[in-house]
Amino acid sequence: MSGAGSPDLAVDGTGLNVVIVAGRWHDVITDGLIAGATRVLEASGATFSLVRVPGSFELAVACKVALENGADAVVALGVIIRGGTPHFEYVSAAATDGLTRVALDTGKPVGFGVLTLDDEQQGLDRAGLPGSKEDKGEEAASAAIVTARVLRDLAG
Repeated sequence: MSGAGSPDLAVDGTGLNVVIVAGRWHDVITDGLIAGATRVLEASGATFSLVRVPGSFELAVACKVALENGADAVVALGVIIRGGTPHFEYVSAAATDGLTRVALDTGKPVGFGVLTLDDEQQGLDRAGLPGSKEDKGEEAASAAIVTARVLRDLAG
C-alpha cells in the first residue's frame, strides 16, 4: 500500500465551506470514500455539502461550478476500475487532468480522491471500510482543508 509515509496533518476547517463531489459508480467503495470525507469535515468544523454526479468524468465540471459559487475547497471522489478496453485510461486521464485544471483555474484546492484501480479489491482496501488498509476519502478531505488554509495564509 502507498499509505506508508503519509503526513500527519492538523485539520482545522473552521470557517471553511467545502463541497464533496462524488461519482455514483461502485457504490460500496464510493460510499466508504464519502463517509471518510464526511468524518474529517465534521471533526474539522467545516461547513460542507454533498453533490453526486454520474461518474468520475463529470467530477471536474461540478467541482468547478462549486468553487466558482463560493466553496473554499472541494473534495472529488470517484472510482475507476480497469476493464478490457482503453476506456479506463481515457476516463482516468480526463478526471485527473480536469481536476488539476479546475484547481489551477480557480486557485482553490481540489482534494483528489479518485481511485484508479486494477480491480474492486484495491478499492475496498482504500475506501475506509471496516478491514480497509487506507481511507482515501479522509485523506482527500484533509488535503483540501489544509491546502485551503495554506492558500489563505499565502494570500495574507
